[in-house]
Amino acid sequence: MSTHLNTYNDRAARFSDIVDKVAPDQWSSQSPCEKWTAADVVDHVVDTQRDFLSRHDIDAGPRPSGSAADVWDSHLSAVRSALGDGAVLDTSFDGAFGPTTVGATLADFYGFDMVAHRWDLARAAGLDTDFTPAEMDLMETSIAGFGEHLYADGVCASAVPTPSDASRQERLLGLLGRTVR
Repeated sequence: MSTHLNTYNDRAARFSDIVDKVAPDQWSSQSPCEKWTAADVVDHVVDTQRDFLSRHDIDAGPRPSGSAADVWDSHLSAVRSALGDGAVLDTSFDGAFGPTTVGATLADFYGFDMVAHRWDLARAAGLDTDFTPAEMDLMETSIAGFGEHLYADGVCASAVPTPSDASRQERLLGLLGRTVR
């Protein structure tokens, strides 16, 4: 199995863990993302992944419907089925940041999205989630690579200051425009 597929699956499993903990009455709760509820966060993750897959002729079937948890579970099952043994992940293309593969983009770019939005979803539900050291490495590398594009309209809010005693995770969230304390 592809390393990229393993990485994607790990990040998706950690996102799923939070999805599974959101109570039905919490899906309409405000997330740290302006104008997005908890359900909107899931819709964003699902829709951006599905858009990427369709642009690379990877058929994940029709967009799931139902509760946000059902949408995520169905989406993830469809993606895993569409990726099969992972051979499609070796497909190369010219991405926004240079030559890459479908697998690297799913694992890293969309993996970044699942990590950041896992925190947003947890916060909307009144939960906590910790980033692993590998996830924080991904976040630091991605934030540096995105540069000012990270703060383009519709991406992340401007960075917010963090206290001098902030943890590594808190500093990263501050760079993503999230206020932790």
